[in-house]
Amino acid sequence: MTTLAHAMMTAARSADSGLAGPGELDRYPYAETSGADRVSTSVWDATDPELGRVGRRTAGSRGRGLHGQLVQQLGQMIVSGDLGADRPLVPEEIGQRFEVSRTVVRESLRVLEAKGLVSARPNVGTRVRPVSDWNLLDPDIIEWRAFGPQRDDQRRELSELRWTIEPLAARLAAGHGRPEVQQRLTDMVEIMGHAMGQGDALTFSRADAEFHSLLIQVAGNRMLEHLSGIVSAALQVSGNPVTGCDRPNEASLAHHARIADALAAGDASGAEAAMRQLLTVHPEVERVVPAPREH
Repeated sequence: MTTLAHAMMTAARSADSGLAGPGELDRYPYAETSGADRVSTSVWDATDPELGRVGRRTAGSRGRGLHGQLVQQLGQMIVSGDLGADRPLVPEEIGQRFEVSRTVVRESLRVLEAKGLVSARPNVGTRVRPVSDWNLLDPDIIEWRAFGPQRDDQRRELSELRWTIEPLAARLAAGHGRPEVQQRLTDMVEIMGHAMGQGDALTFSRADAEFHSLLIQVAGNRMLEHLSGIVSAALQVSGNPVTGCDRPNEASLAHHARIADALAAGDASGAEAAMRQLLTVHPEVERVVPAPREH
């Protein structure tokens, strides 16, 4: 096993580092809402009892810390429909329910506002926005939808999107990669093979995600490059819900190797064909990709 493979497998088992807590970033005061408009206590009480104190949550949030965990919990509640469209969100009530400071609440709501989940206006307050306003390409929203009531729709939509993006990216990338990038793609295939032999699904998943991200970057299309995060998110939610990654298998590994070989040889058609074959490995993709017509 190469030094790179060993380092990546070690890193995959390491805990993610936390982030420093947010400072005071108030932009404007949140207006008080009437009692009739406030989020009812029953809505908060209906959540998992373990979520009552955000500080007890140490996993499942990209941001870590109180701020990251509150974003995770509120985001999941909005996406799942527990907090419906146009529902007012009162910082004081959220802070009391999750036992966090007003500053943590405000900063968390701003993150959700940037994702299109809520809107905040002076003298009006913060309200949940309709699905049509959400940034559905945001990796967090992709994850929340994929593990909520909309999981089937989300995984189907992601599969369809990947089928549109990645074969084109593979065609464009053929022959354009620098030697060090090509070597990195080959390394990722090696890591995936070793991880599969060791039963290490987490390392397999991370190498898989880096492989696809690199390929899109090599394509030389800046608009496609902006979609690399979507592909990474799709890889994280398309497989086993326990591990959160694709199930390693020989067919998938072989297709990745064929893609890397075609890219190195400058074979655009071969790279595109191998990518299409890879994207039909998973049953959920086979349901959405049209079968070829008989002539």
